[in-house]
Amino acid sequence: MQSKLDMDILEILMEDARTTPEQIAVMLGEEPQHIKETIARMEQEGVIIKYRALLNWEKLDTDLVEAWIEVRVTPQMDAGFDAIAEKIYRYPEVKALYLMSGPFDLMVRVEGHNLKNVAMFVSQKLSLIEGVQSTATHFLLKRYKSDGVVLEKKSTDRRLVVSP
Repeated sequence: MQSKLDMDILEILMEDARTTPEQIAVMLGEEPQHIKETIARMEQEGVIIKYRALLNWEKLDTDLVEAWIEVRVTPQMDAGFDAIAEKIYRYPEVKALYLMSGPFDLMVRVEGHNLKNVAMFVSQKLSLIEGVQSTATHFLLKRYKSDGVVLEKKSTDRRLVVSP
């Protein structure tokens, strides 16, 4: 179980992974060395797995296509959903995979260079896995908010209205 200090550090790093241990120490009233040791321990324990940048892909000149695929599966004897999930997450196109409640079992996030790329993944790889019953693919059209951050803030006209 994580301590309050652990959770405070994690919250700060989730907000901005570039925050230095020295800055975190000042924010939390702790010694920098203690913060460094705590972060190192959480990295060693696998609590902190990776540090990432949040990108606004709309601002980049890329043809990257992202899709979310709902997958219905037949769980395998003695392995449940885990064996099928492992077959799916091994594909490099798969960026995230979740077991879900509701009308489908797995939610798969994939990336491809174009729509055809993603369609080929679904038809030639994903749907052929033993135990996969059906899929429903949803293509991402536009991101408005990601990881709690609004990606494009609307500019507001702050001029005063002048009327005759």
